[in-house]
Amino acid sequence: MFFFFCLFQINVIFCSQVMDEKNVTAITVIQFLGFHIPKNIKLLVFFLFLIFYCVTICGNLLIITLVSYSKTLHSPMYFFLSQLSVSDILLTTDVVPTMLHTVLESSTNVSVSECITQFYFFAATESLECLLLTVMSYDRYVAICKPLHYTLLMSHRFCWITIITSWSLSFLAVLIPTLTISTLQFCGPNIIDHFFCDLDPILQLSCSDTTIVQLEATSLSAVFAVIPFFIIIVSYVYIVVTIFEIPSITGRQKVFSTCSSHLTVVSIFYGTIVCVYLIPSRVQSWDITKFLSLLYTVVTPLLNPIIYSLRNKELKQVAGKFSNNFLYLDLKNN
Repeated sequence: MFFFFCLFQINVIFCSQVMDEKNVTAITVIQFLGFHIPKNIKLLVFFLFLIFYCVTICGNLLIITLVSYSKTLHSPMYFFLSQLSVSDILLTTDVVPTMLHTVLESSTNVSVSECITQFYFFAATESLECLLLTVMSYDRYVAICKPLHYTLLMSHRFCWITIITSWSLSFLAVLIPTLTISTLQFCGPNIIDHFFCDLDPILQLSCSDTTIVQLEATSLSAVFAVIPFFIIIVSYVYIVVTIFEIPSITGRQKVFSTCSSHLTVVSIFYGTIVCVYLIPSRVQSWDITKFLSLLYTVVTPLLNPIIYSLRNKELKQVAGKFSNNFLYLDLKNN
């Protein structure tokens, strides 16, 4: 990931220098307006978002630690879950610190290159989450519909190849529209009525032709969001059919419980994305857009570890053992 970051920064700096030489860049600083919050509750909102951020980081780090700590959680499902937690940490860390500063100061100034960099990591982690949720749905499909072939299909080698491919594709593919954005002319105004650099707010600042960027973004959305979404739907159609073939109600509930957490996360994640990016912008105001964006950039990374922890018995048991061992060592040292 550090290599991707360095490569991206080099390209942004290079493009910025070329544009400066041609004197086509009218603005170098972008101002976020964030949320329109009354002054009397500004600190309350700040500490609320700060708590959300801390809980998100701690919750996802706990998932990663538990999966690494316990041998009983060394299965494909939990391996993919730990990768989802890493992605959630990157996503919320990319967006929330700037948002906190905006809430506290009522606005935040960032350079154009910083804005584009934030968009890059935001788009890359969102794309990664789509791929990870798709892989996790395939894992549930194999576990429920083809249990006898599970060990063969979901081998250790297959899991690592899938994860490496997902990370590489996400961070490399998003470079295409990001580098194109970095070559655009930004003539102002330099104000973004949002709390982070999303695609539409950035393009609205440009006085260049953004058709190519929009085509690239649409193509990548089809590859990383639409196609994975249909794969998830098809997977769950087969899962539901298989569950209804189970004769006992208890057996159905037991099998469904193994994929209920994933289904809940997918519903929240894709539900908000559909509302933000598929509903025409003229239908929804910026306040509604910002609220929906808040759901999948802040709330979803917060809820993911909570949903999996509350609905998964194995994870709760390992968490209990981990906390007991930690308390035992603490008492022993004292």
